[in-house]
Amino acid sequence: MPPQAREVQVMNDNNNNNDNGGGMRRVTSESSMSDAGSPSSYRTAQDYRIRKSSLIGMIDWTHVLFTHAPLLMVVGMLMLFGLIVHQVVTTHGLQDVPWTMETVQRVVGEVSLLFVSLYESILESRGFLLFSPAVKTTALVLLIMAFILRRQGPVYLLSFATFKAPDSWKVTHDELLEIMRRQNCFTEDSLGFLKKILERSGTGQATAWPPGIVQCLESQDKPADRSIEASRSEAETIIFDVVEQALKKSNVKPREVDFLIINCSLFSPTPSLCAMVTAKFGMRSDVKTYNLSGMGCSASIISIDLAEQLLRNSHRNSKALVVSTEILTPNFYHGNERGFLIQNTLFRCGGAAMVLSNSWFDGKRALYKLLHTVRVQGTGEAAYQCVYEGEDANGERGVRLSKDIVKVAGKCMEKNFTMLGPSVLPLTEQALVVLTIAVRFLLKMLSKGLKSYGHEEMAMKLPVVKPYVPDFKRGIDHFCIHAGGRAVIDGIEKNMKLETFHTEASRMTLMNYGNTSSSSIWYELEYIQDQQRTNKLKKGDRVLQVAFGSGFKCTSAVWLKL
Repeated sequence: MPPQAREVQVMNDNNNNNDNGGGMRRVTSESSMSDAGSPSSYRTAQDYRIRKSSLIGMIDWTHVLFTHAPLLMVVGMLMLFGLIVHQVVTTHGLQDVPWTMETVQRVVGEVSLLFVSLYESILESRGFLLFSPAVKTTALVLLIMAFILRRQGPVYLLSFATFKAPDSWKVTHDELLEIMRRQNCFTEDSLGFLKKILERSGTGQATAWPPGIVQCLESQDKPADRSIEASRSEAETIIFDVVEQALKKSNVKPREVDFLIINCSLFSPTPSLCAMVTAKFGMRSDVKTYNLSGMGCSASIISIDLAEQLLRNSHRNSKALVVSTEILTPNFYHGNERGFLIQNTLFRCGGAAMVLSNSWFDGKRALYKLLHTVRVQGTGEAAYQCVYEGEDANGERGVRLSKDIVKVAGKCMEKNFTMLGPSVLPLTEQALVVLTIAVRFLLKMLSKGLKSYGHEEMAMKLPVVKPYVPDFKRGIDHFCIHAGGRAVIDGIEKNMKLETFHTEASRMTLMNYGNTSSSSIWYELEYIQDQQRTNKLKKGDRVLQVAFGSGFKCTSAVWLKL
């Protein structure tokens, strides 16, 4: 049973419960796609066959194995020292001599003299003639390995945590409509529009709204609290919770954090959210903080990209803490323009925190390694205006969603995947793309040539070659598509020819948590990691996160499971 069918069944069950005097049954965050219906109605990864790229698989496992490189370096250095000691012992005929303290002192002295002689030989340009071939070979391997370790500069995801709202924050569709009704500002036409959007949204019956808004359900006379204090309280509850969880999971102390990045589009108080976190957790005074706003649902990957750049250009053993959230309390629209009304049914409370490291020694305990990040900024007035914060004709503030958003998002995603493709697609897929472009170009030039000589009929008979859409499933194992709405997920699933289990995490996140803005991709990764049974996450798998945001932006990140 697809999620939308399950939604109808849940609503029917709720109506039956209400008739019997019971409360509404809510969908819990532990729901899974297989729980929603008969397992036979879904194709799993075991039923699905696709010719994976052997080269990409080999590269992936090289990344996995290289997480043990620091240990191999230590073992190699011990081996090198052992070979040097063995050379000294055999050179001076100490094999059969009993190992007393005097023998050890003599060996240590001879090793010291050997290194002194090495230094002198380097100064005199006599080379490394002092050492045996085994010692020189081992030293050369270690030098090459050290060079590779210094060059690559890995970025590891040590842990991440998502916010799970308390039951007092959760509302059903009917309760949400009742909240709207109690604002005494929405017309019946607007309430009907909101109800229709909710029914088609794909969200479940237990998604979270902030307590300052939900409190109006307690009494007809209790208004929604959209004050700065209520907004700050929501931010503290969500951000403090996920930061504490993430730091605890990664065994990283607050004072070990070198970079703190928080993205929240529509709530940017003074002092900043970063200052709020540093004060709460007692971070170092020299921690570098970045507060990103106005970047919409794409901001989490932008924050990850910023953290990557900072970590790759800083000293080894640096840590970055990234927090992604959206605060709804001050952004509750109280007007009746439909372009603005959609936000009241679209977004829900949520947040996520991620701990990243650039230390090779953290590779063994890391969950994922960051392989690629790509961000594309749309240009032009249509892209700028499609998600726009402003005021309606009556001065009510809100975020307006344009009808052009689907078209703009499609163009941005196409550009993003064009840039991402060479990094994740097998060579055969890339060759097909290039071949198709070449054939289309030649046919276009041939058609122009025929028309210029008056052969329009022959030009019309030329075959039409469609652009080749590469199969990203050949290079990506799991997809975290921003849970912006059921239509967004359906469109990407259709255009990329994904299977149901590829979009399962997005649909279940939308059902259980709603659109939590920039943090939604982390709820999806959590579902893939902990709950999904139709396409289980394995070591060496690649995970693609894709998100869209105001401006207009499309961002993507590829992670490797370690």
